[in-house]
Amino acid sequence: MLIKKGSDIKWSEVTPQRTYLDRRKFLAGMAVAGTTAVAGLGVRNLISPSVVRADGGSGLAPIQGLQKSPFSTTEKITPFKDVSNYNNYYEFSTDKYEPAALAKNFRTSPWKVTIDGHVKKKQVLDVDEIIKMASPEERIYRHRCVEGWSIVVPWIGFPLSELIKRAEPLDKAKFVEFTTILDMRQMPGQRTNVLDWPYVEGLRMDEAMHPLALLCFGMYGAALPNQDGAPLRMVVPWKYGFKSAKAIVRIRFVDKQPENTWNRSAPNEYGFYSNVNPHVDHPRWSQANERRLGEFFKRPTLMFNGYDQVASLYNGMDLKKNF
Repeated sequence: MLIKKGSDIKWSEVTPQRTYLDRRKFLAGMAVAGTTAVAGLGVRNLISPSVVRADGGSGLAPIQGLQKSPFSTTEKITPFKDVSNYNNYYEFSTDKYEPAALAKNFRTSPWKVTIDGHVKKKQVLDVDEIIKMASPEERIYRHRCVEGWSIVVPWIGFPLSELIKRAEPLDKAKFVEFTTILDMRQMPGQRTNVLDWPYVEGLRMDEAMHPLALLCFGMYGAALPNQDGAPLRMVVPWKYGFKSAKAIVRIRFVDKQPENTWNRSAPNEYGFYSNVNPHVDHPRWSQANERRLGEFFKRPTLMFNGYDQVASLYNGMDLKKNF
């Protein structure tokens, strides 16, 4: 097999997306072990120069002045090309390989975020104002999807608690609700009824205030790619990935538990808390093991995704009932 360096590759030589996707669908019909082995060979999925360049970079604006966070894991980081080309983003598509191309021209500027509900300081902020609230931190977090795959990503952002403190929530604020953008013209997945749009997620106030909860605007040293939630998303590393809302346009402080999208869609499968718990199976598959993108072998799933710092938040709770 001939392997070329990035600098030698012409875009005319890159496999067309449709051809690649057709090939992937064929491979999906093969045995799981065989499919995984092919993935482990590092097949290039270069969709466009602006999404993933031949040199492996994002082509997005680098973020300066990053601080390294003590919360970071020392585990091997998942390659950018995998994280940016395999995405759960139903607003664009239910196919994990399609959002990167479909989100290529998604407009993230101008972008406003409404902060309201039970707070003293209701406001509408430009996303750039939010980004400047605190010094950016790089946090290498494990991130696990409910389907059984996981990644390790150097996310960039600051603790959500910084924004919460500035909003000055009232005593009656017990939960924080996140609403993502509703834009059917730009997001073809929203033209379907696969979910009830717009996408809504939420955290209990003490979860939102925990220092691990990250308001995120970048990864891999640069701004977030569109397909990974630009321009602003949550990263809650001890919970399954769907709890980390993308493309946020509203942060609302409420007194009752929010009715989050996946829980409303399938309450027997997706609970409000959605903590990573290997002892609670999804009704259609086990959660006891996981596979990192790009790896062949599975590994045991860790309680709270390995973030034992949050265990005290759930003292006295039945985590099988409150899944």
